[in-house]
Amino acid sequence: MNTPVWTPRPEAIAAANLTRFRTFVEQRQHLLLPDYPSLYDWSVAQPAAFWESVWQFCGVTAQKPWDSVLEDGDRMPGARWFGGSKLNYAENLLRYRDDRTALVFKGEDKIESCYSYAELYAEVARVAHALRQTGVTAGDRVAGFMPNTPQTIIAMLATASLGAIWSSCSPDFGTQGVLDRFSQIQPKVLFAVDGYYYNGKTLDCLDKIRTITAQLPDLQQLVIVPYIQSQASIDDLPHASRWADFCHNTATDIDFVPCDFHHPLFIMYSSGTTGIPKCIIHSVGGTLLQHLKEHVLHGDLTRDDTLFFFTTCGWMMWNWLVSGLAVGATLALYDGSPFYPSERVLWDYAEEAGFTTFGTSAKYLSALEKTGFKPREHYELARLKAICSTGSPLLPESYDYVYRDIKQDVRLSSMSGGTDILSCFALGNPVLPVYRSALQCRGLGMAVEIFNDAGQPVHEEKGELVCTKPFPSMPVGFWNDPGNQKYHDAYFGRFPNIWCHGDYAELTKEDGIIIYGRSDTILNPGGVRIGTAEIYRQVETFAEVMESMAVGQQWDGDERVILFVRMQPGYTLDDDLVRRIKHKIRDGASPRHVPAKIIAVADLPRTISGKIVELAVRNVIHGLPVKNTDSLANPEALKLFENLDSLAS
Repeated sequence: MNTPVWTPRPEAIAAANLTRFRTFVEQRQHLLLPDYPSLYDWSVAQPAAFWESVWQFCGVTAQKPWDSVLEDGDRMPGARWFGGSKLNYAENLLRYRDDRTALVFKGEDKIESCYSYAELYAEVARVAHALRQTGVTAGDRVAGFMPNTPQTIIAMLATASLGAIWSSCSPDFGTQGVLDRFSQIQPKVLFAVDGYYYNGKTLDCLDKIRTITAQLPDLQQLVIVPYIQSQASIDDLPHASRWADFCHNTATDIDFVPCDFHHPLFIMYSSGTTGIPKCIIHSVGGTLLQHLKEHVLHGDLTRDDTLFFFTTCGWMMWNWLVSGLAVGATLALYDGSPFYPSERVLWDYAEEAGFTTFGTSAKYLSALEKTGFKPREHYELARLKAICSTGSPLLPESYDYVYRDIKQDVRLSSMSGGTDILSCFALGNPVLPVYRSALQCRGLGMAVEIFNDAGQPVHEEKGELVCTKPFPSMPVGFWNDPGNQKYHDAYFGRFPNIWCHGDYAELTKEDGIIIYGRSDTILNPGGVRIGTAEIYRQVETFAEVMESMAVGQQWDGDERVILFVRMQPGYTLDDDLVRRIKHKIRDGASPRHVPAKIIAVADLPRTISGKIVELAVRNVIHGLPVKNTDSLANPEALKLFENLDSLAS
């Protein structure tokens, strides 16, 4: 029998928002829903009633109520949610205007700031007025080339208050990576930071901004936001103002523009590793309602909580984090390296600010463990209730690390979804136990199944993660996609009228989810499908190995597995370690998982958000082009895989 690694206390279950919501639904719908599985089953069987209940329970502010909750509910894409309603995303995030703390910020070089909800509203009012004076109206695009600072949130909320569309990249993006994104949407206004700090270095951005703005012909206003306090002249930058000058007005109120539920709010971008990034449009209502469901019900957030997620503005978790303002919680922002000046930096912040939810990536937890750092030996973390992890599958050893070396009484919520839905298909749950290796549950209202190759649902078998019914945060579409053809091909090409997400996964006996990796990186030696995460789980238990990457190589009419390892400083890959790694993989996974070759490399290519890019390496070792290296944080790493003599035998 599978034993939980954490179980919620009865009093915590009784007090959870999710329990209150279940009672709310029972009373309103005249139902008996004794537990989470029954609530989940009802939520996917009756999507209109469920999402209406979320709207009411979470207190969505709307300037006009809906005429119908769901039309064409059997169509994907094509379903229409909350027709006739009028609402504004920013108005919902700024519903509180009191002296409680809305934002706390820490950055490298000891930069700190704090905003109450009243102060946040006042700042947004001034920026919204300035944007309106610039001529920004509903549907215009406003972009941010910004770090994760309060000014970025202020600019986004001001944009959303006008019904305009926000899109952002972090300043560590290369100029071509930014242009691959912003040139497609042609923003009217660009907020850009003068520079940023990372790993003890000060990095100026003004030269990048000159290159970027020169290729944005529709740009009417450039706002330079001080962070490193550059004294360099901006006189040569067209339409440029500094933040203080742009926001210099006496506006005190915000005239929130009412928007349709499906009105565009955010433009997000696919990773772009197989071509120019796709511009994914997310809606005002879909984003708000889905994020409220996840924060309030699955995250159990209240006004007394402090929510932190280590993210940049180029990753969808930034958008997810910001929606925590709709709950009235305090958001903790950080910009800089999570390991500078030491691995203590985020945990010092967690203790000082009293994080109740600590969000990060699976890679961070794995890297933190390999440093030997044990937060529980240095901090009480008395307020910490949940640790959230996403970005890649969370290794079983990371579950062990969290409960052994960080905190025993904490809900470890591995999450999986993505930029495509700006939310989660599977995530945490305050009323359910945590099982090692598995995401706790499928999200309410998300009809998630695992399909085999024949398109049949399976349980306790590996297959494709799909969603069989519409949900509000499905994209409105892709930018510049006539007839929605690219949109259709991306998600509905394999199984008609079924969202196919591209994850290789399994639904467990406890109704949790295990993610084995992306479907397009699945290995297929001898015709047996293997998820790369199954190999990583074994390899990364070795203290000598910092991280690893498995790819398939075409060989003698079949496919063989090649494992690349990046070694910890001071270690080398010798014959003994190769033997031990292969033995561990054989015993921990299967003989099919054992790589034909294990090769040490100095670095592994990754996206800006830190995800290892297996497809790019697979292309390189087969002599195929990598279409868009500007989407990578370290494109130079690809050269390490060219002409590897060790691959030729």
